[in-house]
Amino acid sequence: MAKILYGIHGTGHGHAMRGLTIARRLKQHDFLFVANDDALRIFGDEFPVFRMPNLGTVFQNYQVDLPATIGRAVPTLWHRKRHLNTLLSLIDDFKPDVCMTDLEYFVPRAARLRNLPCMTLDHQHVITCCKHTLPASLWFDYVLQGLTPRYLFPPTQCNLIVSFYAPPILPKYNARIVPPILRDHVLALTPRDDGHVLVYQSNTTHRRLIDFLLQATSKTCYVFGYAQEEGSEGNVIFKKKSEQEFLKLLEGCSYVIQGGGHTLMTESLYLGKPILTLPIKAMVEQRFNALYVEQFGYGMQADMATLEPSQLRTFEERLPLYKQAIAAKNFCGNETVFGLVDHFARTGSMPASTSPPILE
Repeated sequence: MAKILYGIHGTGHGHAMRGLTIARRLKQHDFLFVANDDALRIFGDEFPVFRMPNLGTVFQNYQVDLPATIGRAVPTLWHRKRHLNTLLSLIDDFKPDVCMTDLEYFVPRAARLRNLPCMTLDHQHVITCCKHTLPASLWFDYVLQGLTPRYLFPPTQCNLIVSFYAPPILPKYNARIVPPILRDHVLALTPRDDGHVLVYQSNTTHRRLIDFLLQATSKTCYVFGYAQEEGSEGNVIFKKKSEQEFLKLLEGCSYVIQGGGHTLMTESLYLGKPILTLPIKAMVEQRFNALYVEQFGYGMQADMATLEPSQLRTFEERLPLYKQAIAAKNFCGNETVFGLVDHFARTGSMPASTSPPILE
């Protein structure tokens, strides 16, 4: 058994669900999580969590609220020495064998000071550690916004990237790309097509999307993520947060309309659901995800600011092609990831990409 100190980015549920899925599977190891915000609710009482301030992004009206995001980050960074000392004391008490980070600021820095092996396990470092062929319209944002994962959350000595796309790894990084981690509740689903549409907005919302749905399709659209959580407008039905109902509707939907988040994309693709993705312009990771969804023929991307009903009609006409492309690929890397994390926990290193992981 190894002791693992695991830092989790707390904004949104994807990071915490990834860590929770790993800890549930690798019960032979002792996990202590470091997190804040949404992650605290997701972990609940199942695993111990040490609360630590978190760098996160604030959204408003389908845009990044830059002043609010900076306002949130400044106090955390201003007091970073104090927070780091607190975490170093936690390390001295817990005595971890290794550390892991899923886009968390303090754990990899504390690991370096205590000379502990540290593994990055996330999706965002597909931006930093890989070579991409990008359209000219994305290059400026890639260079500018890529500074965040490069400097605030730099790659560590081992980098395990979970992703539904796999661009070439840059030689200077010790990194490996594997298919995504899927939670057990998703793996247990039996996909079918009941004729409805699942719509999910996690970070921010916009009235334009509701008007678009009313005009563009006659299908019933179940919408999660809006302040309005009950009631309906025409074919649009607003839903409150409920994992059980969300998964039931995901299991039976014809397709998914979502932002650019990677977690729901991978769950949708695993279940064979085409995606109409509406990435937030200021989130370069979301724009990468949308780019590859379209490039591989898994769906289509659109801009919230210029949505037109004709776009959804075109998307619906192409559904058979999207489903065919999705069916040809593997979107579940659970056993590979579990094996690699277990190997890292026991040895403090990641095996070469040619070596199959062995889960003990």
